[in-house]
Amino acid sequence: MITLYIVLALIVLIALIFATKILQLNKGKKLADAQVAGMTINKLSSPGTVKKLSILPLIDYHTDNLNLRTEPGVSYLIIADDTKILLDVGFNKKKEHPSPLLHNMKILGIAVSDIDMIFISHLHLDHVGGIAEQKEKTFSLSQGHVQMPKCPVYSPADISASRWNPGPETQVITDPAVLKQGIISIGVIPRYLFLMGYTLENALAINVAGKGIVLIIGCGHQTIERIIQRTQDLFDEPIYAIIGGLHYPVNGGRIMIGPINIQRIVGSDRPPWVSIRESDVRNAIAAIKKVSPKIVALSSHDSSDWCIDQFKQSFGDTYVDVKVGKKIVI
Repeated sequence: MITLYIVLALIVLIALIFATKILQLNKGKKLADAQVAGMTINKLSSPGTVKKLSILPLIDYHTDNLNLRTEPGVSYLIIADDTKILLDVGFNKKKEHPSPLLHNMKILGIAVSDIDMIFISHLHLDHVGGIAEQKEKTFSLSQGHVQMPKCPVYSPADISASRWNPGPETQVITDPAVLKQGIISIGVIPRYLFLMGYTLENALAINVAGKGIVLIIGCGHQTIERIIQRTQDLFDEPIYAIIGGLHYPVNGGRIMIGPINIQRIVGSDRPPWVSIRESDVRNAIAAIKKVSPKIVALSSHDSSDWCIDQFKQSFGDTYVDVKVGKKIVI
């Protein structure tokens, strides 16, 4: 009888916790949606351009090079003319030193001292270097000392360099801003996610002369529809390329706990029984097709192989694989 009471008490406790999370989700979603609706975004009068652009995935889920390491996280080296930008710093799930990021950088001949700018898309563990970093609002390139250059670090929310890589000072940027000629932050787009809560995410836009805007996205929690709308509000130039994560772990996921697809649950602003669906992938593809980009490249760190196949079938020769060590040249 006592065992039965304990089981019933646990069921009631779990139900209360779940009900609380649903109430928080509904309230948070209304707040985030109202904030987005209330934003006034003006055209950027002189964003400038770059002549050359390349994006080299340093951390992602797939690679063709067995010497390089992969994980469900993101870090890209973006070279815009002579400016080297590190977008996010990966996951380092096993808390290693050197981290998968440093391991890959060494093999690819990239020195930390070469970095001119760090851009943090959002403060989730797979983008800031681990779960401890997410909790402490820090970022780490590795779980051991890393000598960092005195480069600017741009983030959508408060974050600081961890004890492993002290030195850089973070600037919080929420509004659209020209970081350097032709290199633009499109500004924060908030979203309230189940489990992960209120999430501020930013994305980079690089204005390439004679081509247009290249969007480089961390996870796409903002939704690609809102990212496209924000880009069109900011620029007269067409969208030339969409590269990075869009978070569609549909019919498979990269982070599983037994049969549970955790990415599908945490990356949605809907209850778990609804979450992210095949229709969301179809809607994303339709939204991207409307702007007719010349390059579409979907990160596999937060989107399933099924989703990637849908993108490949839909975009044909326009589609480019995102793989660690495979440079995308614009």
